[in-house]
Amino acid sequence: MAISLGRYVYGLAAVASGISALAWHDFSNWHQIKGLEDASLRAILTYVVAAIEILGGVAVAWPRTVRAGAVALATVYCVFALLTLPAIAEHPLVYNSFGNFFEQFSLATGAMILYGCSGRIGSNRPPRSAQIGYYSFAICIVSFALEQLFYLSETASLVPKWIPPGQMFWAMATTAAFALAAIALLTGFMALLASRLATAMLLGFGLLVWVPALFAGPHSFLNWSEGLETLAIAASAWIVADYLSHRRSAASARLSR
Repeated sequence: MAISLGRYVYGLAAVASGISALAWHDFSNWHQIKGLEDASLRAILTYVVAAIEILGGVAVAWPRTVRAGAVALATVYCVFALLTLPAIAEHPLVYNSFGNFFEQFSLATGAMILYGCSGRIGSNRPPRSAQIGYYSFAICIVSFALEQLFYLSETASLVPKWIPPGQMFWAMATTAAFALAAIALLTGFMALLASRLATAMLLGFGLLVWVPALFAGPHSFLNWSEGLETLAIAASAWIVADYLSHRRSAASARLSR
């Protein structure tokens, strides 16, 4: 089972993130992460993370190395997610820390699907790692909806003011869209359409929010890291859409025999 264009966007986002880490000598803007204040330790980790992201991003673009690249990227993104756990334990009633966890974990889900769907599949059933990645991404979408709901005013402030009918309208609309996408993915009802629309919406966030921010502040690490993270999450959603599309095509081919 092959994964289409989403795989290349996913790899591109990983490579760009690694280059960004090298350019700013940093790989995270989370103030919640503790224990990484030592400058030399942080520098070493930055180079390690950058190398993994760049090499892993290149690897997923090639059929012979896609699984190795997927393992590398899934590992580093899962580590990123685990690094948010101390903040969750320290402030369990603050959802922002949970949101950080699921944002990073959503990146790992794309790698899980890539790993499961690459190479020869001997069974008609979808590979387990791909299924785990798919449902994990659906849970991440639930978190995206909750995070926007809990921080609706902050979400609205990110919407460009020139887009009618208003910032709060689009904050509420995209929150509802995430919620509906989560229901569709978890139930399987119109899941392919939902995954495609979620991909388009996430790409729209990047184009309308973070591209203008980059033009306004090209030297801001925050703008680059958030923009590239949004692109990577959109790529994971794209991989989910490709996965569902290939499953539908395979099912139709079996029925036509």
